[in-house]
Amino acid sequence: MDISHFDTVPLLPGVYLFKNAHQQVIYIGKAKYLRNRLRSYVHNAHKDWKIKALLDEHTSVDYVVARSEIEAELLEAQLIEQHKPKYNVLLKYGNPFVFILFTSADIPTIKIVRNKKEKGTYFGPFLQRTRARNVYRFLLETFKLYICNKKIEHGCLDYHIGRCAGPCLGHFDMTDYLFRLSLARNALGKNQESFLASIDVQIKEYSQQQAYEKARYVHAYKQNVETIFATLHVQYADDMYLKELFTITNPAVHLADTYAQAHTQLQALLGINRPIVTIDCFDISHFQSTYMVGSSVRYTQGVADKAMCRKFTIKALSEQNDYAALQETVLRRYKNTNDLPDLILIDGGKGQRNAIKKILPQVMIISLAKREERLFTDNYPEGILLDVHDPSSKLLIGLRDYAHHFAITYHRSKRAWE
Repeated sequence: MDISHFDTVPLLPGVYLFKNAHQQVIYIGKAKYLRNRLRSYVHNAHKDWKIKALLDEHTSVDYVVARSEIEAELLEAQLIEQHKPKYNVLLKYGNPFVFILFTSADIPTIKIVRNKKEKGTYFGPFLQRTRARNVYRFLLETFKLYICNKKIEHGCLDYHIGRCAGPCLGHFDMTDYLFRLSLARNALGKNQESFLASIDVQIKEYSQQQAYEKARYVHAYKQNVETIFATLHVQYADDMYLKELFTITNPAVHLADTYAQAHTQLQALLGINRPIVTIDCFDISHFQSTYMVGSSVRYTQGVADKAMCRKFTIKALSEQNDYAALQETVLRRYKNTNDLPDLILIDGGKGQRNAIKKILPQVMIISLAKREERLFTDNYPEGILLDVHDPSSKLLIGLRDYAHHFAITYHRSKRAWE
């Protein structure tokens, strides 16, 4: 494999997925700079047999761009837990995340948990489990929130050394305890700069007292807290990248089940009563107006008909014109007008759809723009936003993205050989 294979991958943080010939995910990784990380596999293949085995088995690489390194790290862990790729070892089994939970019990307390099963206020998820546990212990000790199950009349040892809040004591002050608990919760949720500044004051006081061990201990807690705060600012959720992940983790070559659920819904969306059995999908790919190619992929009842897939090198254009390139691809594809599908789906927007309607008015033409997943049809000439949870939307997005993947693969192969 040549490193130029990854030239179009952005220099941005994200997650990448190696897949085999059956479109199974065999390795998932994260990177601060996706292009550099993927190129490193080519450079290091001769140094590590595992990398060489991965490259030998894989047939494609997909990626999702994240908004930050932390989001990439959390997304990687989520996907490894979900897919359990054969080449991943770390994070492969069990829940990789933890949460800090403020419970809603009669005597509420603070816990480290792996799942959101109890009622209460959750902070997280945190992938840095050790640091999350350190912050948890720091909050317990700083605000004296430890709750034990012992029943000792004059208080347990933990109470006398300042760890336990002493709920078993007759003079236990619930109001004061709840106030301290609210301070701990606010430390994670509000005014974080002030909270970090108070830790700095504590470190300075210990240093002035020459209590250097305590100062070092609190400084380590500050680093843990800063990591937790950085993760909290991300506000990560499992469905943040649902739209981006749908296609690469549910390849369109296996959309038969989705078609079975979606075909009547799709008829209603398009405003037609006749069955939609065959769908042809088109896309154009190029690199800075060079190596322009077109692709056509046919689906019959949601199954890719590979014998009917077509690749086209654009011949009539010397400069970039997506509309003209698309028209050339469609005209060449349908030299035999007896081979027309029930529906044509274009990877593009309103302009791409109109360009094809001019030359093929006898077929229903729709287009789907990537940026917003906006669908353009006869009923919605200005477009309608799709709901990625609906079966018909999943079907159209999957078909469109597989056509795009087919065009990109052909385009990259031409650049590699020319």
